[in-house]
Amino acid sequence: MLIAGNWKLNTDLGEAIALARAVAETIGETGVDVAVCPPFAALDAVFGVLRGSRVRVGAQDVSAEDEGAFTGDVSARMLRSVGCAYVLVGHSERRSARGDTDEVVARKLTRALGAGLTPVLCVGETLDQRRSGAEVVVVEAQLDAAFAGRSAEDARAIVVAYEPVWAIGTGETATSEQAQAMHAAIRAWLARRFDAGTARGISLLYGGSMNAANAASLLAQPDVDGGLIGGASLKPDAFAAIVRAAEAA
Repeated sequence: MLIAGNWKLNTDLGEAIALARAVAETIGETGVDVAVCPPFAALDAVFGVLRGSRVRVGAQDVSAEDEGAFTGDVSARMLRSVGCAYVLVGHSERRSARGDTDEVVARKLTRALGAGLTPVLCVGETLDQRRSGAEVVVVEAQLDAAFAGRSAEDARAIVVAYEPVWAIGTGETATSEQAQAMHAAIRAWLARRFDAGTARGISLLYGGSMNAANAASLLAQPDVDGGLIGGASLKPDAFAAIVRAAEAA
């Protein structure tokens, strides 16, 4: 189980430090893998607070380039140097609002893997795509682009997060059955692309408005291996409750 919190465009430096400290204290000891993804400006400070705790640090994005004249970009090597273990790649907000195409997402994955980061590859469909019955086709196309040319060894180093775009920041949540159906489809695609053992070894997270109230039912699904948490990750008690649900799953 992996529970990863995405703080998005929230917290200044002081708030990030205080939130990280509260998260570590509230969670305490756990057998679940836990990570938080603060804004870039707070990564180093948050790593300093969380060093030695059960909570690891991730970044919200990574450059598709290693170095050079790319003003504003942050490379995978830079992220490693400030203590990052994880990085989100292809989040729906990056795809829709910042122009991250499937080709860009694939390049970012390559950079993250090359630097020894664990990329959390985000895939998912919009409401219109789901209503048209194309949700599996859309997600499989995103997987095709992201995993093209990769070995099973590389695949096992990637976490996949299914985020139904229609359930992010809207208060809507996929039912447990809808989440399980898509996670099962992703697992089946991975088994076809690689093999059953590799597919079983890749963690699949649910990333659509998981919270303290619905975490237990979502995490109880056989192909849901954790959660990518948005709003609830800004509330230490709610985030800890999701971690406890993961412990019990």
